[in-house]
Amino acid sequence: MCNFSKQNEDTKAFIHLLMKKCADSVGGTNFLLGLIEAMKEKKPNALIVNTCKVDSKELKISWNKIVFKDKFDVLEDVIRSHKSSEGKDFNILQNDSLKKKKKILNMVKTLAPIEFTVIVKGTENHSGFNFKIFETIEDDCVTINPVFAAMFFCSAEYMKKALRYEIYDLAVTENL
Repeated sequence: MCNFSKQNEDTKAFIHLLMKKCADSVGGTNFLLGLIEAMKEKKPNALIVNTCKVDSKELKISWNKIVFKDKFDVLEDVIRSHKSSEGKDFNILQNDSLKKKKKILNMVKTLAPIEFTVIVKGTENHSGFNFKIFETIEDDCVTINPVFAAMFFCSAEYMKKALRYEIYDLAVTENL
C-alpha cells in the first residue's frame, strides 16, 4: 500500500490520477507536499492531534472528530500489516482472529463519520478537497481510502513518486 514501486501499473495510474486531482484542487504539487511535510512533523501522528487540524504555509487540513489513541492504534496496526499490499482495494476485515476482527469493526464504526477537509489559506481560487478514512464499508468488506493512507501513513517520498508517475497506456486513463 505505501510502497509505490510494488504497485501494479493500473494501481500506480489510479493513485497518480487521484493525487494529481488533489494537488490541482489546492494549487499544485508543492502546496500538497508542504502540507504532508507539516503533517509528518506531528508526532506520533497528525491524526491524533487533539486540535483536529494541521497547518502548512499554504494549506490547512481539518477533521470533525478527535481520534483517540486506542482507535488510532488499531488503525495503524491494520495499515502496517497491509503496507506492502500491491493493490489499492485490500479488505481490512480479512483476518483469521475473530477477536481482532471485532476490534477492527469497532474502530471502523467509531472512525467512519470522520471527514477531512483540505483548504487553501487566504484564496478563493482553489476549491480544496474532502475525503474520509474508509472508501468502502460493507458487512464483510472495508477498504481504506488511498488518499487517507497516503496523507497520514505513507511517506512524503511515496507521494512524490505518485505525483511524478507518468501514464503510458491510454487504455488505463480511459477506464478511470
